[in-house]
Amino acid sequence: MKQRPAVCIRIEADLVAAATGEADAAAARRVTDHVAACGSCGEEYAHYRAVDRAIGALREVPVDAGGAARARERLEARLLDLRSRLIAYRVFDSPLGPVLLAHSEQGVVLLEYLHGPAGAAASRRLAHRGGVELVRDSGEAEALYRELQAYLEGRTHQLRWPLDLRLVRSPFQRKVLERTAEIPYGAVVSYKRLAEDVGQPRAVRAVAQALRWNPIPVAIPCHRVVGVTGLLTGYAGGETGRKQRLLTLEGVPVVPAHHDYAIARGAMYVLAPGDSEYCLPSCPSTEMLQSGRPMFFGSRTGAEAIGLRPCTTCRPDLHPLHEVN
Repeated sequence: MKQRPAVCIRIEADLVAAATGEADAAAARRVTDHVAACGSCGEEYAHYRAVDRAIGALREVPVDAGGAARARERLEARLLDLRSRLIAYRVFDSPLGPVLLAHSEQGVVLLEYLHGPAGAAASRRLAHRGGVELVRDSGEAEALYRELQAYLEGRTHQLRWPLDLRLVRSPFQRKVLERTAEIPYGAVVSYKRLAEDVGQPRAVRAVAQALRWNPIPVAIPCHRVVGVTGLLTGYAGGETGRKQRLLTLEGVPVVPAHHDYAIARGAMYVLAPGDSEYCLPSCPSTEMLQSGRPMFFGSRTGAEAIGLRPCTTCRPDLHPLHEVN
């Protein structure tokens, strides 16, 4: 995919303003200097000037007074479209390996774990997507990455990124991701429970596929969704080792199991669907535990942080489990 130079994309707004006589002195000088050295932008500038002259002529024809306004609206719409298509990306080294972080004016578009050379992977999910202008990030992504790093080091429990969900594939996937984003820090649910929560109890595999293509893992915490038996089963980054590290970071006990990892359900607090009290794993019926419907918490603190109370029958407040620090 051939990319336009970043400087040409950034100066597009000034080109339009200068061509229509609305640029301030500094912007006009930047345009003059740029088009003197860039032939393609010079042609664009000439095109905008021609359009502006046509608009001026339309203003002088009373029978088509609305034409100028419509032409100007089209120019403004094009400028807004250019801005909306611009996506900047940068590759960072993280505790989970190299990651690509891409963002637009609306928010973070993509967080991708890189498996091959950074240059080859840098546009894997974006380069062939129509209507996108890719540029190297000029520094804005640094603050976003610092927040990610603080999360991965346990210094914060939430990423406050604005999100741009343009890479979501379908309304169903959007619904799955929106529900996944509501799973609390340090909590785990099964794919089956998530399918029920989105109103499609038989669509467990479809839910798993929707999470497989989660464009913004960690921020949308698909690592908090596991198999009905507790096995981690898969992850957006392709490696359950990353999922295990994220869950362990959040205080969820994870143990090796069947060439994979599994949450230690017997060492976690349990919340039955529709309940407001969290329990010890010995309190709910075995049938309920095996149903794949409970939410599990790695700590009492996590459960109480979302307003849950300790069960008045099994009293986890008086008989707490050993928790992972």
